[in-house]
Amino acid sequence: MNASLQFDVEKLTRYLAAHVPGFRGPMSVEKFAGGQSNPTFLLEAQSGRYVLRRQPPGELLKSAHAVDREFRVLSALSNTPVPVAQALHLCEDREVIGSLFYVMSYEEGEIYWDPSLPALQVGERGAFYDALIGTMAALHDVDVDAVGLADYGRAGSYFARQIDVWTRQYRAAQTDEFDAMETLIAWLPAHCPVETGKASLVHGDFRIDNLIWREDSARIGAIVDWELSTLGHPLADFAYFCMALRLPRNPVLPGLAGIERGALGIPDESAMIERFAAGSGLDPRAHWNFLLAFHFFRLAAIAQGVLKRALQGNASSERAMQAGAMTRRIAELGAALVG
Repeated sequence: MNASLQFDVEKLTRYLAAHVPGFRGPMSVEKFAGGQSNPTFLLEAQSGRYVLRRQPPGELLKSAHAVDREFRVLSALSNTPVPVAQALHLCEDREVIGSLFYVMSYEEGEIYWDPSLPALQVGERGAFYDALIGTMAALHDVDVDAVGLADYGRAGSYFARQIDVWTRQYRAAQTDEFDAMETLIAWLPAHCPVETGKASLVHGDFRIDNLIWREDSARIGAIVDWELSTLGHPLADFAYFCMALRLPRNPVLPGLAGIERGALGIPDESAMIERFAAGSGLDPRAHWNFLLAFHFFRLAAIAQGVLKRALQGNASSERAMQAGAMTRRIAELGAALVG
């Protein structure tokens, strides 16, 4: 048993050799630094590189850390225009490493953790944002019936159901009372927009650091971290992405608040709305404050869950306490939109 990894690498190697086609050991394992929720590991074996995602050890909130859903959606998207890693194997036998896990292909490329894209030149950044919005539109164009995801979530009333789910998740993880969060919990259910049309596949955490970019190219090689994916409203991911850019500069989830985007070559929010509307045929502006407030509320609930796991000693990342400490500020940004 490797104490730092909390599972037996040799046992896992034997299991993968028996269940993943072409896999050959020996194997080394290294935990990725990111992944607040589901611990993620690089597997370097004789047969190549792989990535393992597992549920965290310890007591888990109901319906959280659904790595089996991640595996299902990756498998379903494998033959669509949406770029994803190849899903290789799902293990539901908790005896192997102590929890559910799955293995997928390792995708070479760049991950940009900061949406200001400091590693790129000013003239390059706009193309990356254009590719991102185009990929988001392609995701929402997926025919969920054709790819076998018609039952991946309940159709209709997406925002109402999400408000209920995340209110319950927040209450289960609550360690303090924040006036801003109570304001959002009271206001949001009464202001849900009427939802019409067919449900779309929603990633649920569409941020720039959940994208792997092909090296030296404004081309996305894979969208990762599908834990929060479901069927829902096609505006959900876009509004979430724009909400995250409104966050203040911070070491955990940096936004672009206070930065002159034009000077960086990054489109402002209104330009991104125009680009998304042109590509998707959907215009979010009629309900923009609701959409942003909803996502601030949802992110605050997620941050509170991270804090609760950190206090229990179950959080995946060393920065979990920092992320959890942002709950109040995130909720206040949302409440400011509904006052």
